Formats: sequence, C-alpha cells, structure tokens
Amino acid sequence: MTSYTKHYINGAWQEASSKAHFEVHDASTEEVMATVPQGTVEEAAQAVMAARKAFPAWSGLSVEERCQYIDKIVASLKARSDEMATAIAREVGMPLKLSKMVQVGGPVFNWGNAAKVARAYQYEEKIGNSMVVREPVGVVGCITPWNFPLNQITLKIAPALAAGCTVVLKPSEIAPVNAMILAEIIHDAGVPAGVFNLVNGAGPVVGEVLASHHEVDMVSFTGSTRAGKRVAALAAESVKRVTLELGGKSASIVLLDADMEAAVKGTLTACFLNSGQTCSAHTRMLVPESRYDEVKSLLKTGIAKYPLGPSLEETTRLGPLITATQRERVLGFIQQGLNQGAELIAGGTDKPAFDKGYFVHPTALRVKPDDTLAREEIFGPVLVVLTYKDEDEAVRIANDTIYGLGGGVWSGSEEHAMAVARRMRTGQVDINGAPFNGNAPFGGYKQSGNGRENGKFGFEEFLEHKAIQLKPADKA
Repeated sequence: MTSYTKHYINGAWQEASSKAHFEVHDASTEEVMATVPQGTVEEAAQAVMAARKAFPAWSGLSVEERCQYIDKIVASLKARSDEMATAIAREVGMPLKLSKMVQVGGPVFNWGNAAKVARAYQYEEKIGNSMVVREPVGVVGCITPWNFPLNQITLKIAPALAAGCTVVLKPSEIAPVNAMILAEIIHDAGVPAGVFNLVNGAGPVVGEVLASHHEVDMVSFTGSTRAGKRVAALAAESVKRVTLELGGKSASIVLLDADMEAAVKGTLTACFLNSGQTCSAHTRMLVPESRYDEVKSLLKTGIAKYPLGPSLEETTRLGPLITATQRERVLGFIQQGLNQGAELIAGGTDKPAFDKGYFVHPTALRVKPDDTLAREEIFGPVLVVLTYKDEDEAVRIANDTIYGLGGGVWSGSEEHAMAVARRMRTGQVDINGAPFNGNAPFGGYKQSGNGRENGKFGFEEFLEHKAIQLKPADKA
C-alpha cells in the first residue's frame, strides 16, 4: 500500500495540514491500495493563490516554450505508462489490456495533441480596423471524475497549460493515484512553480473553493449532473466561465435496414466499455418491433462473450465496478427495473462467482420508454432495449431525455443513417460503429453540460477574445 501525505502546491510537495485521509481500494480485491490526504479549504485557497501568482510569467512565455514543457511530460508519461495503466486498472477496475490502450494511450495522445494544436493555432486575426487576439483565460480550477481519471485530467490540464493558463486540480478521491503520478511527471518536467497545483479533497470542501474563489477565472468540471449544477451555481456568484461535462443516457438507434449482428455487437461494445462506467455509453438500444426477437437472441449470444474477471488478469473482458457503493447502486437499478415489469434478457442480480471485488453481471433488459431504467443514468454494465414502430417514434424516444451526450445510428445506408443522426439532439453520433475521433468536439446538449473538449474545440475553451481597435490609415 502507498500512503500519500502531501499535496502539490507552488512547485513543491507540501505536507498536508490534516491527518484525515481517503482510502483507495483495488476494485478487484477490495484491498486498500493507497491513501491520499483530505485537503482543506485553506490548502485549496493557497493553491489558487499560487496559480494566480504564476499566471503572468507563464502566460508571457511563447507558445513554443510552453509546448516544450508538454513535450517532456509526454515523454515521461510514455516511460511510466505501464505503471500508470496498472494503477488505473486497480483503482477503476478496467482490464489491464484496455487500461493501457484507453486509460493511458488516450492521455498520451491528448497531451501531445494539445501541444500540436497550440503550435498551429492562429491567435490573431485582422477584422476591419480591429486586431482580434486570443489570450489565456487565467487561473483554471479543474475538478475531475474517477471513471477515466487520467484522460479527464488531461483534457483539462493539457490544453489549459498550452493556452497559457495556470491550474489547480482536484482529482477524484476515489481514483487519485494516477493524478499523483502525473504530478510527479509534471514536477520532473520542470514546469515553473505555481503553474500546476494538485490538492486532493472532497468536492464539498476543495471542489467548492475552486468553483467559488474570486481568483479563479474558470472552472472546468466533469462528473454527475447533480454536482455540475452545484458547481455552476457557485461559479455564477463571481461570473466565472464554466465548462461542464455531465451525465448521459445515449441511444443507439438500430434502423430496419441495419446489419443486426453488427449493430448488437457494436452497441454492446459502446455500452460495456469500462463496465458501463462511461458518461457517453450507448445504454439505450432502440430496435424495430418486428426485429426484436432476432435482437434478443443476438444479445444473449453477445453478452455471453463478456466474461467477468479481476482487472489484472489477461483473459478478463469485463472488470468490476469501482466501489461497493457503485455496485449496490447498479444492482438496485436492475432490481427496480424487474419490479417495474422489465423483461430480463441476460444477466441480472445474481452474485458473480468471486469472493472479492465489486462485480455485476453484464445485463440487458427490455423496458418501456417511461420506465426508470429508460430514463436514469445507471453507470454500470446495463443495456436497456426499447422497441419502436417507425423512425419518427425512434427519434422521439431517443430525444426524450434530459441528456444529450452521445448516440449511434445503425443502417445499411450511410445516407439514411446520416439523416437520422441529424435529428438527434446530442453532442456526438456514431454511424455504424465509427471510431472515436480525438480531434472532434466532445460535449453535450441539454443537461449533459456545456462547452467542449478535444482538439482545437477544447483548446479554445481556455482562451478569451480581445478586440483591439486600430485607427484606420488616412486615405490618400
């Protein structure tokens, strides 16, 4: 077990003022794998002031100078990728092979991409008699979740630093070990004191300081819709810029002319990634009534190919959930669905054959549009299936949610799929299982949040516009 006792503030590891700590559990064994300190209001405020002090010099560096620090971070992250992947596999529960590819491979790309975008970006534009310039927004408070912990940190910290902002990070207290390793990497890269700060702590303590402190210019939050509303309310008092990436209940619309086998396989992949602990997971599958029996049979076969197992075992395709609380929450949703009359297609609430670990069987249920499971974000390996009579009804069902983060359309015709995709009120739509694009904007409609991450779109969130009016030259 690793016991962390320090926060990273103003370029140094500072002993925590409180002996209170959080326990970090291995999701597969339930053992305590690490502890991190519980930060205080005072420590969070100290980190904010360190970031404020560092901002003028950091923002005054050239883009190339800032990006050279990022290049060093990328190199060190690659060198420590096995260590990082193992830590995340243990604390989150994603199988190690996937953890290497997704939980670490994604951040390596996104750190490097932030520098690439920053180097190519046009910061000045002449419009009439104005010079329009883009400048860093200032001090950014970053509050990140536990499900893709390093990547969610990266999508905030990397573009913010590249843009010339200074940051204070509050990582998830449930999966903070990866953040501590990243802080070591940033320190070793020689990033100037105060530019990056990390304070572990609870949301109602450290998180609320970042959302409300008058010296924080922007807060970037990823997490639950409930917590996001609280962050936005606090930030409104000082009129901060706020970006929110929140919950989802994404629909995978399978059209009548789709390849049903491919649609089922692809939807299960999009639903069960990270044991369903993904905000943009395709957790509602909408299928034509006339094809339901076929889809039901394919789902039973497909779900049987997702064996549960500890995250560090090579054969594991589906790992545990992150905590006992999360496991009980997901099991409670499944039971609620059954109580409301849902048809169990596969999985269920039976205890998996493991003495330890927060495991839940991958599950599929047929539900009705007004059922709880069709409307609430479950955040576990649970797919709900709804049937529709025609495409208009399918689109209505897909859009009938407070969320709008992800989605998919399956069709034998790309043109047909595109027409339906354009009608969906959501931030991303995958056609026929098309791959994720790290340069396309990621974010949501409605209560899935506001603002975007990834590529130039995420980079621009950390920039302000300034118009400098120039006196026109006298005409000859």
